[in-house]
Amino acid sequence: MTKAVFIATAEPYSGKSLVALGLVNMLLGQARRVGYFKPLIDHDPSKQVDPHLATIVSYFKLQLPAVDTYAYTRAEALRLLETGAQGELIDTVIRKFKHWEESCDFTVVEGSDFVGPGTAFEFDANVSIAKNLGVPVILVVSGAGKSTAQVVSTALTTLRSFESREVPVLQLVANRITPAQLADVEALLRSQLPDEVLLAVIPEDPNLLHPTMREIKEGLGGKLLFGEVGLSNQVDNYIIGAMQVPNFLNYLKENVLIVTPGDRGDIIVCALQANQSASYPRVAGIVLSTGSEPDEPVRRLLEGLPNVVPILVVPTGTFETTNRVGAIRSRITPDNPKKIQLAISTFERYVAVRALEEKLVSFQPEGLTPHMFQYRLLQWAKRQRRHIVLPEGNDDRILRAAAFLLHQDIVDLTILGDPDQVAASAKRLGINLPLGHLRVIDPVKSDYYADYVATFYELRKSKGVNEDMARDLLRDVSYFGSMMVYKGHADGMVSGAVHTTQHTIRPALQFIKTKPGVSVVSSVFFMCLPDRVAVFGDCAVNPNPTAEQLAEIAISSAESSLAFGIEPRIAMLSYSSGTSGAGADVEKVRQATELVRQKRPDLKVEGPIQYDAAVDPLVGRQKLPDSEVAGQASVLIFPDLNTGNNTYKAVQRETGALAIGPVLQGLNKPVNDLSRGCTVDDVYNTVIITAIQSQQG
Repeated sequence: MTKAVFIATAEPYSGKSLVALGLVNMLLGQARRVGYFKPLIDHDPSKQVDPHLATIVSYFKLQLPAVDTYAYTRAEALRLLETGAQGELIDTVIRKFKHWEESCDFTVVEGSDFVGPGTAFEFDANVSIAKNLGVPVILVVSGAGKSTAQVVSTALTTLRSFESREVPVLQLVANRITPAQLADVEALLRSQLPDEVLLAVIPEDPNLLHPTMREIKEGLGGKLLFGEVGLSNQVDNYIIGAMQVPNFLNYLKENVLIVTPGDRGDIIVCALQANQSASYPRVAGIVLSTGSEPDEPVRRLLEGLPNVVPILVVPTGTFETTNRVGAIRSRITPDNPKKIQLAISTFERYVAVRALEEKLVSFQPEGLTPHMFQYRLLQWAKRQRRHIVLPEGNDDRILRAAAFLLHQDIVDLTILGDPDQVAASAKRLGINLPLGHLRVIDPVKSDYYADYVATFYELRKSKGVNEDMARDLLRDVSYFGSMMVYKGHADGMVSGAVHTTQHTIRPALQFIKTKPGVSVVSSVFFMCLPDRVAVFGDCAVNPNPTAEQLAEIAISSAESSLAFGIEPRIAMLSYSSGTSGAGADVEKVRQATELVRQKRPDLKVEGPIQYDAAVDPLVGRQKLPDSEVAGQASVLIFPDLNTGNNTYKAVQRETGALAIGPVLQGLNKPVNDLSRGCTVDDVYNTVIITAIQSQQG
């Protein structure tokens, strides 16, 4: 079996970047170290960075020296071919490739782009490189502008060209196929392809093809006057603003770019007002032609407005400008994570990933890298679709994460908040919240409200709660969201972006309650360190646990570790290791360790042990030479909240580790807390964790 694969095409703009992104993402879920190599790049990297190389390396945080990610620029390769030095070209490509083959578990090789001068040599060069590297090929053909017969003919001809040179093709990807052609293309290709060649037919997605305002700016060489924050806006349509305002408004479409002379202040102001209005589609940006800028009163008005869309000025006339806009082709670039994620999710939806993995992966990875962990989480979350409630619909981070989750088709969501305000916030943020798997609920106006009040009153009346108190408490989004989980109207809840930990947890403790045999709710962080994933507990909930509570936290943390694919080796941390120290704090940890051994003799546990002895193999062997845990601990239990919270934050900041959590453990149903300083990625990861917890529940 192979340790590398070559992504090839025979034409420009085939969409092989989508395949490359999806493939690297898939492999990083299985392999510790993935290399990425592009033998021929289009531009001199000292003058212009190859956009696709930059996207792959930066998005996946691959530790790849730029000089090793390619062999030649297009111009250098042409000069070698013109002088008959093709052998030198191939020799250099092989040498550079071998570096990645020897140092990586798997290497993805991407063929050239067929863009620019000298494209005639590229097909033969790609076939020759793949053959000399001895790696199989994933072949990508485009359906853009082709009939069904042309797509099939191009695919089969290209396939035969590789096979005639004895270059094995693992998979054929027919990309950018119109929806009306999908079934016919798939049926015709499947009937004519060899059985051993996998087939994927991917429909054309305008969201991958349409440029952003930043690409429009760069393509036109425009000068930005206003709206830098909106340069990531996607442009789906464009119109000329040359008519009177009432007629102009009739031509606005979603994510429209307006091309108009700079002296048309009426069109400019009208467009910005339409963008603010709930009655009109969103405006992506404005391009002012003929080099003219708005008059001073209009400029002053624009400078005082919030959230102005990008406004560019270009020297060309209106007609020429619109022609140039139509010719701009979008690229997937590092500054557009939304498009990168769409490419990855499209790959996963239309490519038979499991079948491809069986053909590609020939090794057993050791350990669990952060990307492998995150990839595994995403796949687990998708196994069984779950419904998560997000009570904080008034927070932009929650809405951005919700859009991300819904577009990746991972979970169903309920967002608590005023539906009109949520819709207005989504428009302001430029995000789309697909309604198919989303509900937005105002708790007080909800059909559930009266039932929830009655349920809460019955559950808590023995604790002094009357009906008026129940009505007041169920107006609180934390209580309402927790009741959704309790009643089975949601599978889990994620909150805490604007609420305290206690505010998030209190309702869950009152009526969701703890699992049988569990007396304390605790938390863990999944610490995605550079080369491994460790579990830190408890860093968020219990200030000063007793020995009994500490033992219970350790057992719960080990179960969480195991549930998420990490073999638990528990280190009960203290300021001394083994029998070297004494004192009340050390004795508490020693007692907790013995309790874990008594209750769960199946678990590997060591304590008291210092942090360095727990994680450093050399120190571990020196201090506790006979320990099964020392030097290789995967679950680290801190003696108190002060130590745990400070340690996880120090590790996170000093190493750049991703900290996923806090993940609450011990409840009957999953409720998870966010830090008030959380990022969009934190929300996204915590929702995925919560979905998996609910599957396991």
